[in-house]
Order: sequence, then structure tokens, then C-alpha cells
Amino acid sequence: MARSQNFTFDGGAASYFGMSLLALFLTGITLGIAYPWALCMKERWRCHHTFVQGRRLKFLGGGAGQLGQWIKWFFLMLITAGIYSFWVVPALNRWVTEHSDFADA
Repeated sequence: MARSQNFTFDGGAASYFGMSLLALFLTGITLGIAYPWALCMKERWRCHHTFVQGRRLKFLGGGAGQLGQWIKWFFLMLITAGIYSFWVVPALNRWVTEHSDFADA
């Protein structure tokens, strides 16, 4: 299988482990309320280590901007026994994509 010449990733296991542990702790200690901040931490890490045609990505989103939406989604997932997550996942992916840009832009 051919490798892409347009996309590269230089992240490592140690930094990912540390960031993931912190995000998991933050989410767990707040019973899921701080998930938007944990998501932003993970996306900042992913973007920082991702290059598209030699240009580094940057994540511009913040947890506070997603908090109200997350509380609504969390409540709807609870009352629908998780079924609403089929709408949440694409919406979160859309939000992450719309808040990502090139670092040199």
C-alpha cells in the first residue's frame, strides 16, 4: 500500500500517553462535564503533530465554546440510552474540523 506524500504525523507514544491520562482524569473527576476541554487537549495534540503538504495544523477550538452544546448532548444521550450519540459523533467531528486550520495561516 502506498504512503501519502501529502499527510505526515510525528506524534509519539509518551506525549500521547501523558495527554490522554490528563484528559481522562479531567473527564472522570468532573463526571464528564469537562469533556469539551479534554477533547480540545487531544485535538491540539493531534493537530500539533499533523502536517498537510508540509504545513502544520493548529486547533483553534476551546472547551468553553463547546460546554453548552456538550451538556445538551450529554443529557440527550442519557435519556435515549446512548442512541443520540449517533448524532453527537458527526456533530463533534464537524466542530473539530471547523476549528482546525494551518498553524501558519
